[in-house]
Amino acid sequence: MTTKSKTLPAFAGGLWKPGFNAALWRRRAKGLAIPLLLIALLETVVRIGWIPSYQMPAPSEIVLTLRELADGPLWTHIGASLARVLGGFAIGAGLALLVAAWVGLSREAEAYLEPTFAGLRAIPSLAWVPLLLLWLGIDETSKVVLIAIGAFFPVYLNGVSAIRNIDRKLVEVGQMYGFSQRRLALRILLPAALPGLMTGLRSGLSLAWMFLVAAELIAATKGLGYLLTDGRETSRPDIVLASIIVLALLGKLSDGLLARLERRLLGWRDAFTGNDKEGRG
Repeated sequence: MTTKSKTLPAFAGGLWKPGFNAALWRRRAKGLAIPLLLIALLETVVRIGWIPSYQMPAPSEIVLTLRELADGPLWTHIGASLARVLGGFAIGAGLALLVAAWVGLSREAEAYLEPTFAGLRAIPSLAWVPLLLLWLGIDETSKVVLIAIGAFFPVYLNGVSAIRNIDRKLVEVGQMYGFSQRRLALRILLPAALPGLMTGLRSGLSLAWMFLVAAELIAATKGLGYLLTDGRETSRPDIVLASIIVLALLGKLSDGLLARLERRLLGWRDAFTGNDKEGRG
């Protein structure tokens, strides 16, 4: 009897709640509804000849192309692109967090840096390519630096905004209790700014994938951007679409990992998560 009284509450409060898996799979099914509908519609339209297959291959043909690529160079291209994105994102996001903390905490730093950054973030990604090629050559350095530039600005903007939107009363309470600057930053500023920082990191990672394609479309011998160029030059729209699908899947997977980290780090929040169909929050 004692064992049951201790086990049942833990069991009832764990992951195996009644209906938990069903609700999870219902949400996943809703997310797959539109892609599956579009795939079925596109397959039908191509097969009956409304769209020529040399312009838009059927989804079943793209699946066959993906299978062929998976038996060949696909994993090499994925590995090269992943290494570039992870390296560029780590550099860009790391620098952005440091600069955002400096600007967010200091009006003096904002006066010096913000006008310059406002101009730099308006430069299109492709405009950086010829300059980086002239400065750094066609090796990996120029590609990683371009990706780092893409990741820097969304992380920086969201970081500064997150720090500046911290409730002043929280800071005043910390100062009233005699917190040192280090303890104030770790116990109050960082937790309060963390939601905005995580949003910036997810946005920066998305832009890192976009800048990857710009980096690999020019002067690359491997990578998913190079595979896109190869498909265009050989008039293979199936390879182009297969590359786009792989990029989308990798981007979704990486964003999902950050989203999972965000939920883990911000599990203490009692935040509004939207209403379900019954109107409950």
